[in-house]
Amino acid sequence: MRELRLLSRRCAVGLAQALALALPGLAPGAVAQPARQFSFALTGDAIITRRLSVYQEPEFLGLIDLLRKADASFTNLEMLFHDYEPWPMHVSGGTWMRADPALVKELVWAGFDLVSLANNHAGDYGVEGMRLTQRYVRAAGLVGAGTGENLAEAREAKFLETARGRVALISVASTFTPHSAASPPRGAVRGRPGLSPLRFSTTRELPRAQLERLRGTLRESGLNVPDRGDRFQLFGNWFAVGARRAQRSIPDSGDVASIAAVVRNARRLADYVLVTIHAHEAGGELSMPAEFLVSFARAMVDAGADLFVGHGPHVLRGIELYKGKPIFFSLGDFIFQNETVTRLPEESYAPLGLDPTRGVADFNAARYGNDTRGFPAQREVWESVVALPTFSGKTLSSLELVPITLGFGQPTAERGRPQLAQGELAAKILRDVAERSEAFGTEIQVRGGRGYVTLKR
Repeated sequence: MRELRLLSRRCAVGLAQALALALPGLAPGAVAQPARQFSFALTGDAIITRRLSVYQEPEFLGLIDLLRKADASFTNLEMLFHDYEPWPMHVSGGTWMRADPALVKELVWAGFDLVSLANNHAGDYGVEGMRLTQRYVRAAGLVGAGTGENLAEAREAKFLETARGRVALISVASTFTPHSAASPPRGAVRGRPGLSPLRFSTTRELPRAQLERLRGTLRESGLNVPDRGDRFQLFGNWFAVGARRAQRSIPDSGDVASIAAVVRNARRLADYVLVTIHAHEAGGELSMPAEFLVSFARAMVDAGADLFVGHGPHVLRGIELYKGKPIFFSLGDFIFQNETVTRLPEESYAPLGLDPTRGVADFNAARYGNDTRGFPAQREVWESVVALPTFSGKTLSSLELVPITLGFGQPTAERGRPQLAQGELAAKILRDVAERSEAFGTEIQVRGGRGYVTLKR
């Protein structure tokens, strides 16, 4: 036995020496180790108002299994959790979002680890609603980023510890109600609690002749615009001379610098940095990102982000591989149960002329014309993908897209919960994201009902 052990030892030494000769950069006595694998499951908006864990369909449980198997799973938590302790604000992000605090545990059951809290509903129930949501999210064991007691806290990265690596999450929003944006302290005045904002400016470009006609019309109407020059501002909107009609947008340089600094710090403290943004703003068509969003996403990768995830417009947008890092301009919806909120304030009903005897179902019927307009009538709102990027060390080694359906056309009580898409619907969803990715030079191949992004080597 002793001789056998000596022989094994000599073989091991010989193998190490052979590797050292074949790989000159390898330290003496060291054996090359394969790069560690790390997998993500990335989703879009989660507007949850009903339990998930009671369902047993194979298409649903198969999707849940994907989330649970990933080393880190993310969603945008577009929901507030409280028991109506706070007052609703006079302005909401569209619907005053609120759900039973117990439902945060359903997201944990589903396999989620990371959630963004920065979105246009973060301020629906004021600062107290934001704080209560943070509290329930933390108590459930989720890592949430994007809101805080002042701007610095809202900006800062939050960290997820896993057996295979540490993940930093940084979340911001470009779509938000003004009262929900956090601010820094100034002198003896405390900063305002809220979300981490990315502001931007928009300029509408017009050919010279059209701009001058607009200027003349505005001046004849008594509005104070300059009588000459290549650009002017009116009611916060910029108009400028351009070669053709176009809308240009640029992110606020101060916000970009501030967020980039957080990313640069986080990349030295974590193995992977995930930056997310809630952005409804479009570049013409809703399925195309606004110009400022493309600039911001690339700036975050330049600063050290390994992944960038957009959400907010409720439809899929294209995918870009920028310097080897994936940018998802929108992953659409993952859970979309906004029609089954329990209560809504008077501010929801009054504009629709609904008297105090009417409830949430009446509000939905009036708002959506009995499902003939708005979200219920828009098929793409109920179609999405789950993105499954895998890294080998710091290098993206694969990127799989799994199509899902949220039940377009189903009754209100049933639609909004995700399941794996099948057949022609799955093929249609993958065609949509492939076509929208072409503008960014990204190729997606479809095999076996799933999409595979062609990686640039």
